[in-house]
Amino acid sequence: MSTKATLEETIDSKESDLIELVTELVEANTVTGNEKPGQEVVRNQLESIGYEPDVWEPSADELADHEGYFQTSSYDAVGYDGRPNVAVRIEGGDGPTLTLGGHIDVVDVTESEWEREPWTVTQEGEILYGRGVADMKGGLASVLLAIEALEDSGVELGGDIIFQSTIEEEDGGIGGALSALERGYVPDAAVIAEPFDIPNIGIASAGVMYFRVVVPGKSVHAAWGHQGVNAIGNATKIYQAIEELDQQRKAEIDYEPAYRSDPELEGNVTNINIGMIEAGDWPSTLPGKAILQGRVGWPPGESRKSVREQIESAIHEAANDDPWLKDHHPSIEWFGWQAVPHEISPDAEIAQISKQNAERITKQSGSFVGGNAALDERFYELYYDVDAVSVGPMGWNLHGADEHTTVPALLETAKTIAGIAVDYCGVDG
Repeated sequence: MSTKATLEETIDSKESDLIELVTELVEANTVTGNEKPGQEVVRNQLESIGYEPDVWEPSADELADHEGYFQTSSYDAVGYDGRPNVAVRIEGGDGPTLTLGGHIDVVDVTESEWEREPWTVTQEGEILYGRGVADMKGGLASVLLAIEALEDSGVELGGDIIFQSTIEEEDGGIGGALSALERGYVPDAAVIAEPFDIPNIGIASAGVMYFRVVVPGKSVHAAWGHQGVNAIGNATKIYQAIEELDQQRKAEIDYEPAYRSDPELEGNVTNINIGMIEAGDWPSTLPGKAILQGRVGWPPGESRKSVREQIESAIHEAANDDPWLKDHHPSIEWFGWQAVPHEISPDAEIAQISKQNAERITKQSGSFVGGNAALDERFYELYYDVDAVSVGPMGWNLHGADEHTTVPALLETAKTIAGIAVDYCGVDG
């Protein structure tokens, strides 16, 4: 029996272990900022295989001078104390080193929208429901299963494997993937088990920035409203200008990899969203200030500077068209997420090896996709000249209610990743 066939048979025999591990990870509620419970599960799993993982808390001071650094919202809220990363280097021969893993944090839930319990796994046939089963605790469990299968099968790889489980990807990944790279875990290539609908292979990520617009008004009692200026009314003019810019950009910007696997994304590969608004403190008072907070996302092809200038220009033009705002301009602040988009060549060795293994395991044709969401993979390519791809299970309702994936997709992910390790690192002897 070939090495890969042995690994695949071993992985199939551990299906119940996989489901148990995914359940344990989901039940460890790891909303960004509270990653420690899930990292303890990961640490215990690695120790049960026989490894001694490296566990550390990131330091913002040590990362602040890095080109890719920005201060994340979760760091502002809770800092990095009690938020460990976990990694282990599994030594092989003198061949290339491959990083495998992903992020442990998840987004929060609106429980009233869920038909099932979000903080455990509900299995219905082959489908697994629960927060993080797809994004991306299922992928992490698949990687751990692949590593365990390599160990149990006695496969001695020709190069090192770095496994890592990192924090705060959902908020920018500064204290997670960037911290791991700066700690010295720099491979020759990386595979991150994001839910990219295996056998599709992710080769790109989007740029993402957050911005805040403070729109002024003039406070007065509503009974003398003619003497004041309602900041909410002013904010609607700014909102409309941003909406018009969003539609213009959607019509002008195209990036085919973003919609190869999801045709509905065609015409929607970039987006500007106002997600929060705050104004006023009393029904009888005209508010003197309104605050809009938004996100812009865009595929490879534009710089952060260019995107910022477009948004700032749209806001200033809208203000100049208003008699009062013309003399009382809104202020704009860029905060939190400030990620640069990235892409690697589909001809890169790790991309080709990943696609070949994914197609062999699933017996389906895959595509090279990506560019519609920001990912930790960008750190490898942008700052360390390392090719990184996304290889992970199918997933539905990511960040939404009743998020789910399937057991076959997780097993296929584990088998694919084991095969990638064999092909990329080689096998001694």
